[in-house]
Amino acid sequence: MSAELSTQGLVLTATGLSAGYDRRAIVSAIDVQASPGKVVSIVGPNGSGKSTLLKSLVGVVRVLDGHVTVGDVDTTNMASEEIAKIGIGYVPQVEDVFPPLSVKENLEIGGYLLARREIPDRIEAVLEFFPRLKGMMTRKAGKLSGGERKMLAMGRVLMLSPSVLVLDEPTANLAPMVATQLLEEYIRGFADHGSTVLLVEQRAKAALRISDWTYVLGGGRIVLSGAPRDLEQNPAFVESFLGGGAAPPPSSD
Repeated sequence: MSAELSTQGLVLTATGLSAGYDRRAIVSAIDVQASPGKVVSIVGPNGSGKSTLLKSLVGVVRVLDGHVTVGDVDTTNMASEEIAKIGIGYVPQVEDVFPPLSVKENLEIGGYLLARREIPDRIEAVLEFFPRLKGMMTRKAGKLSGGERKMLAMGRVLMLSPSVLVLDEPTANLAPMVATQLLEEYIRGFADHGSTVLLVEQRAKAALRISDWTYVLGGGRIVLSGAPRDLEQNPAFVESFLGGGAAPPPSSD
């Protein structure tokens, strides 16, 4: 990763967190932590509150109880823009780019907190990491393939050189080969270059393969957590998320 994109990660911590809508908690009593150089994944069935949890960490959904800290800063219910200034980059599952705008325009918007003179160099750094986008700068984002669009969405967030990347279902609707590349080459690469990565992912097997620690969310609460190698030996986890039977070899998907 370009040095211009790589910023030393910060520890992201949620303690006793409850969050939801209209004062109704969707997730409750959540304790999670993600550290620099690590990929921490959150898996769980649909409707378990995974996206709500991520949104509460980045200021999109209101925290009803508990605290969120980034480094030594309490960011609980801080405005999303202020959280971005601290160094949190958030890529939502949907509405992650502006379809009518070009790739270049999307990247420029991603650098909205930068001085205008900084934007060209930052775009070059993003393109170094996502070279596939180099020949698409004038193409409308709505015309990109699923994989290209997700690269653009992450590239837009990387314009601000975040310390923490929060990713919601980055492989949703992607072909298996594209999803594997995105997870193993790019997302794992962020952590390997010092960033903190917190990832919600439906492809549990693929998520475990790149993760250092995994939390399992069920019914709005953490029901299991551990290192992937330990979870793969947990019968309850294997039955629910890996399809039963023995844990898969590392090369499977």
